[in-house]
Amino acid sequence: MVDLNRRTLMASSAAAALGASVSGVASAEAADDEQTAGAPTVRGDLKRFSSTALGAEVTGPYVFDDGELLYSLQHPSRDNPGEYGRAGIGYFSGFQFDFSGTNDDFEELSTPSTEDERGRVRGADGEYTLLAREQDRIDGGSERLGVAQTPDGWDLTTENFAGTQYGDAGYNPDCNQFVATDGARTEGYLFTNWENSPGNVSRIPLHKDDGEWHADLDDAINLANTEPFREIGGTRINCYGDKSPWDTMLSSEENYAHTRVSLTATVGDIVEADSGRGLVGACQFWNRPNPSEIQAAIDEYYGEESWSVQGYWAMTGVELLAYYLGADRVDQAAPPYADGAEQANTTEPIGDSYPNPYRYGYHVDIREPAAETPQPVKYYVMGRAAWEAPDVQTDERTVYECSDGDSKGVYKFVAEDPIPSYDDPMDVEGTLYAPKITNGDAVAGDSPAETDLEIEWWPLGSATNAAVESWIAAYDDVTQVDYLATHSSWTEGEEVTAEILEEADREVVANGNRNYVTNEEIVRWADQWSPNDPDSVDDDLRKVPFLETRAAAKEIGASIEFNKAEGVDSVAGATSGDYVYFALSEFNDDLADDTGDLRLDRVDGGVVYRGTLDSNYDITTLEPVIVGPDATDPADVADDALINVDNLYVMEDGRVLCCEDADQLGRSYSNDCLYVFADEDTVRRLD
Repeated sequence: MVDLNRRTLMASSAAAALGASVSGVASAEAADDEQTAGAPTVRGDLKRFSSTALGAEVTGPYVFDDGELLYSLQHPSRDNPGEYGRAGIGYFSGFQFDFSGTNDDFEELSTPSTEDERGRVRGADGEYTLLAREQDRIDGGSERLGVAQTPDGWDLTTENFAGTQYGDAGYNPDCNQFVATDGARTEGYLFTNWENSPGNVSRIPLHKDDGEWHADLDDAINLANTEPFREIGGTRINCYGDKSPWDTMLSSEENYAHTRVSLTATVGDIVEADSGRGLVGACQFWNRPNPSEIQAAIDEYYGEESWSVQGYWAMTGVELLAYYLGADRVDQAAPPYADGAEQANTTEPIGDSYPNPYRYGYHVDIREPAAETPQPVKYYVMGRAAWEAPDVQTDERTVYECSDGDSKGVYKFVAEDPIPSYDDPMDVEGTLYAPKITNGDAVAGDSPAETDLEIEWWPLGSATNAAVESWIAAYDDVTQVDYLATHSSWTEGEEVTAEILEEADREVVANGNRNYVTNEEIVRWADQWSPNDPDSVDDDLRKVPFLETRAAAKEIGASIEFNKAEGVDSVAGATSGDYVYFALSEFNDDLADDTGDLRLDRVDGGVVYRGTLDSNYDITTLEPVIVGPDATDPADVADDALINVDNLYVMEDGRVLCCEDADQLGRSYSNDCLYVFADEDTVRRLD
């Protein structure tokens, strides 16, 4: 298991460096699997609308009120011709979805078959027109689009800072949401996520004139560089998101580095073994000097007995986040490096303004979107994870959430009152839930294409947003100095030798990072937790399910085995009987092994599920509606199948835009595509 998962994570690291959503890699064992029944399958009509430029994902789809489609060109190959070698945001000029509920409004796009077709964005209709591109000059020329800065105005790029960076600055535009400011909804602001660390959200004024959209880059801003964003500690790895029912952008932090234990392991396994060797995950090394080097260090220390430190690659950019917050450049040569200074990223510890790990991995509500400076609010009470997206229901209380990565979860949050009804969003109060698959034994060995999943929702705990923030604040002053001083014989001011760093690393492996929530606290919380009264735990343990959401849910036996939950959405104004769609980019590993709640056949191409809302906005059953191909399927099958579904977007007529972040499997081409799903229910909904 160790070797297989290490291969998967290592192969994914290159994609992570580009800011990709990091789809997994079909294992060698998959090639020997028997064909999974019903893979691929579509319960309806699935048509290809677009193929994106080589190397790029289809991310951030948004459909304007008049039916025009926009999406981001994320991390395209630099070798693509012309404008397609730079990341950007564009829309399909000259085409509008007709919101009829059917796919009759366009002819299916052919697969890309020539070098020219593979090197650009293509659509079934209309012309992809770029509105803005990475690092365009904005805000009167004082900033570059998508690029975060230090408080004293240095661009956080590798030209100015040594060390690791999560994707080139401005190379990873993702979620897009348009907030109109006029009654005709032809003027307003386009909010765009930038999937980097430090993270970013930009606001670009848009207006429509003579049937075409135009961007005012001179008045665009990077919200990361505003004071309200710095006051909340900034963001990291802003991936997908949603538009709230109260018409604001919800930006989700896909903080893969939140993983405390690797893959199927639990904190209880560590306590029982009296060591985290082979089990511990990335976040335990968050405040280590050069945290992104932990995997190489583990390989060196433990040799053939080393293991994949899940999420290690997402530690890239953590030290840049410290400089974003204003940390002294203690392990940097003086910028700019372009002037001849030698780049250096040493192990001298950062001892001030170091980011608190518990401040990252949340949904961020961009309140007052049209104000001179919008006001970000993090919903700490909704749990901490590698969030791909939330989906807020019409009651403005119920939120479905999906966390991306291997052995992760889908979650639910229910507020006591409608979220916008709270005068202060820090007063938002509610309960966080984790899923439990209840029919796993009955369907073991079946095909995902033929199997519904029955779900119960287990309450993890209740709190207010302010209470969770206060629990987080207790860890605000932890730095890299603490990592060494707590876990080794080092004293501040001494040289940090390789031997000292190894001593500290090995101690964290053995006994956990004592600077943060401890293993013992998580196990004590789980021992006291009850589904009938989840808050009847010691007061000092109420923080556990909010700060260590995945570890807590795994510890009580919730079904935290979903692989790459990369999308969740429902039609705006959804009510009882409407659907919430969930995207699993892959259906393998924990979902298709011999342990856990689910032991179904594997489908490396992924599955799109949907659940029907009841009158309380609850979902108890997930039915598969789109099933991807097997890894071994040839091009005549894989070319026209949805592979590794990423973002989902439900249009007002109920049709679903399905975006790919594909491993390509057996395809004859290497481009990601956007598909449109429709079935009899999308038509019935309009009657």
